[in-house]
Amino acid sequence: MSSTLKFLDLFAGAGGLSEGFIRAGFKPIAHVEADASACFTLKTRQAFHWLKNNNSIDLYSKYLKNEITRNELYSAVPISEIDSVINEIIGPDTLDKIFQKIDQELGQSKLDLIIGGPPCQAYSLIGRARGNMIDDPRNHLYKYYAEFLKRYKPKYFVFENVLGLLTAKSPEGELYFDKMKSLFIEIGYSIEYRVLSANEYGVLQNRKRIILVGKRRYRGKKSFYPEIEKWVPEVNVWDLLKDLPKINAGGGKASPLELIAKPSQWLKQAQIFTTLPLTWHEARPHSEQDLEIYKFAVNLWNNQKRRLHYDDLPEHLKSHKGRNSFVDRFKVVAGDLAACHTVVAHISKDGHHYIHPDIEQNRSLTPREVARIQSFPDDYYFENVSGKPARTSAFKQIGNAVPVLLAQKIAEQLLRDW
Repeated sequence: MSSTLKFLDLFAGAGGLSEGFIRAGFKPIAHVEADASACFTLKTRQAFHWLKNNNSIDLYSKYLKNEITRNELYSAVPISEIDSVINEIIGPDTLDKIFQKIDQELGQSKLDLIIGGPPCQAYSLIGRARGNMIDDPRNHLYKYYAEFLKRYKPKYFVFENVLGLLTAKSPEGELYFDKMKSLFIEIGYSIEYRVLSANEYGVLQNRKRIILVGKRRYRGKKSFYPEIEKWVPEVNVWDLLKDLPKINAGGGKASPLELIAKPSQWLKQAQIFTTLPLTWHEARPHSEQDLEIYKFAVNLWNNQKRRLHYDDLPEHLKSHKGRNSFVDRFKVVAGDLAACHTVVAHISKDGHHYIHPDIEQNRSLTPREVARIQSFPDDYYFENVSGKPARTSAFKQIGNAVPVLLAQKIAEQLLRDW
């Protein structure tokens, strides 16, 4: 199959889904994303791919080392690469503008594939538990997704979302997922979906997501859902962490650091390790109380293989009033397990749910460590609007992303079936 199949990424975020499809051989025509910082991340990654494909990757390395500015990096690639990232909120007031930009990028070419999924907060169980999401406008973003399908009529689309979508209901009591499927069928697509767990596809994370695949005007009787090749490597979470510099709370930096050990073979197989500079190994500062709780939690796991329940803490460390909810708010990313718990965007608020397993380092995870859990390559740089590193923005982008390896496995099988 030709490697020139073209795709559009909607609600692209930091580009985890897109990166997997690019690795498999698909070509991005455009990315549409509302968050300005994530758009700069996408632009920088577009620059990376162009420079790599044109034997100029040394320029990207200079950028990571702060030897050239972001503007200088972008000016080294065709402007069309940068302009293909469209920073817009998808909605009724912006559709025509977005269509015009995509049409310009496409030229006379045909769009083969649309990927992406609307923001998941309105569908997620956590989001619904924290507030009334029933009237959240994000519940209806799938309708605009359908507008792109109607306009460009790709052969396939791949739609990703959280498990909560299966049970989220409209004010009328209808399941949003049923409304969504009916709409996709109405505009000419057969649809199939499965719940995929990232840890079955090379990702060291227990992350389950709905992956819905649509195929245009399919009249066959056999399933067209890609039979994705599974990969469960015989490694554990320490393989993600042990070659990174040992730092304490508040230590490290967003700019490049050297590895302290040879990367595991798995990091190379997963294409996480790269020879380019490694960035974003910068730890949050923490209060003395939090650091004491972290040590307590790590000791409990190391000595008893038991997770910390909030009531387990000594009284002088219990400062939260709500002691009967979110009782596992402090959680160790256990290095001796085959996969860690799910990374979510809340990591941008605090690191309590992602405590490093090394009691000597005594801190929460860095953006680079979380990016590795999400299977992003080490040369993936997470941007901020201002151009200055912003750890909170990096955490948010990483937490919202689709694991790159999962996306790659889906894309590779889809390409075989094409």
